[in-house]
Amino acid sequence: MYLEIVSPEATLFSSEVDSVSVPGVNGQFEMLKDHAPIVSLLREGTIKIKTHTQSHLEFDHLHAQVVPHFDDKKVLTVKINSGTVEMKDNKVIVLAD
Repeated sequence: MYLEIVSPEATLFSSEVDSVSVPGVNGQFEMLKDHAPIVSLLREGTIKIKTHTQSHLEFDHLHAQVVPHFDDKKVLTVKINSGTVEMKDNKVIVLAD
C-alpha cells in the first residue's frame, strides 16, 4: 500500500508501507493493504508507519513541523496537530497540520 503525508507547505512523506495507524477523532485506527475506502478527520496525536524495511523510507525533514522518530527499525512515528485521511485503492493520503 502507498502512503503520502502532505502538509500545506510540501509532501513530507511518500513511500510504500505495510500499514499506517492514525489518530482518528474517535480513537487510533490502523489501515492495512486492501482496507475498505475511508475518509476521516484526525485529531492531535501520532501517526505510526510500519514497513518491512527502513531503507526505502524517505521523510522531508526540511518541511516537517516535527522530526520523525523511528521506534525501532520498522516503525516511523510522526506527531500531528490535526488533519484528514483518505484511503482508496491501496493509497493513503494524510493531509496533516
